[in-house]
Amino acid sequence: MPANPLFHALWPTLLMRDQIPADPRINQLLKEELLRRDAERQNMTTQYLDENILESDHPALTWLTDCINHAVIRYVKEVGIDYPLDWQLQGWGNVNRFGDYHNLHNHPHSWLSGTYYVTVPHTAVDLPGRNDRNPGAISFFDPRPQANMNAIKKDGQVDPEHRIQPKAGEILLWPAFLHHLVHPNLSHEERISVSFNVVLHRSAEQLPDQ
Repeated sequence: MPANPLFHALWPTLLMRDQIPADPRINQLLKEELLRRDAERQNMTTQYLDENILESDHPALTWLTDCINHAVIRYVKEVGIDYPLDWQLQGWGNVNRFGDYHNLHNHPHSWLSGTYYVTVPHTAVDLPGRNDRNPGAISFFDPRPQANMNAIKKDGQVDPEHRIQPKAGEILLWPAFLHHLVHPNLSHEERISVSFNVVLHRSAEQLPDQ
């Protein structure tokens, strides 16, 4: 028996959370631009494939595109990929008003997905009824079916849900296969964000060994 056992983290699901340092005026410009687009396009948030806002030449969106690309580079380094990747960003704006939410979903045909938070409400409406609401939070769920059936306390491998209460200026990045949902906005302030997919231009060199 070896003196020190080896532990392997099999099938890891890496989620990146980072605060992007930025002049507050940039988020204000993003807010104004996203609200303008939302006023011009009905169902902008739900018809997200109709337009790629990260191809815009708006200065604030150009800045955000650069930030997302740098986040992807940091993610790739953390994963341990040591060969060049070629990707395209596809992004859309979300303007969530009182009661708006996003059902459980993932992002097919993408490698990574993520969100940058432009504005996050600070005060929720005091509603009667349940006290376990999580307004504005985003929840991620264990991608292994029924893995929590043998759950015991403090074993992080079988915690079925990981919940984040995001802050303005934060960026999240995760594998696109990961199911997630966004809890309802229970504030009269808008929750404004930019979500995006990282779509790989694949080549034969990237295929895993068989």
